[in-house]
Amino acid sequence: MADLQQRPAATTTRPASPWRPLVWPAFRALWLATLISNTGGWMQDVGASWLMTSLTPSATLIALVQAAESLPMFLLAIPAGALADIVERRLLMLAGNLVSFGAVVTLCVCTYADWISPALLLGLTFAVGFGEALEGPASQAVVTELVPGWNWPEPCR
Repeated sequence: MADLQQRPAATTTRPASPWRPLVWPAFRALWLATLISNTGGWMQDVGASWLMTSLTPSATLIALVQAAESLPMFLLAIPAGALADIVERRLLMLAGNLVSFGAVVTLCVCTYADWISPALLLGLTFAVGFGEALEGPASQAVVTELVPGWNWPEPCR
């Protein structure tokens, strides 16, 4: 019986909603842009793999499309994160998006003109991944600057 009397009173505060940061316009704009960009990136991944199946029956080359997309992040995540701490993050995000955009436009033009080859597809897919690897760490680091007063956890030291 003594244990029941020593329990703290139940709190009536509601936990913070995960949607709460969307009230800040800058965060909302970045969130929507990221949602649209990720959707386009996933469509590009599927389209590139599908295009490779029409270029070659080689299962190895088809699998290399996904490797070409994800290898830049594997190789550049740590250097790009360090770069995001050194240079202005907005410019790094812009540069990464411009690299990806240039590669996607080149891929579209080459495919439309029927100049595409498996090697060119892999190279341009790698370039898209390179741009995403540059942009990713900077966009993740900028989130804490866009939501004032949010209780972000302290970094481990």
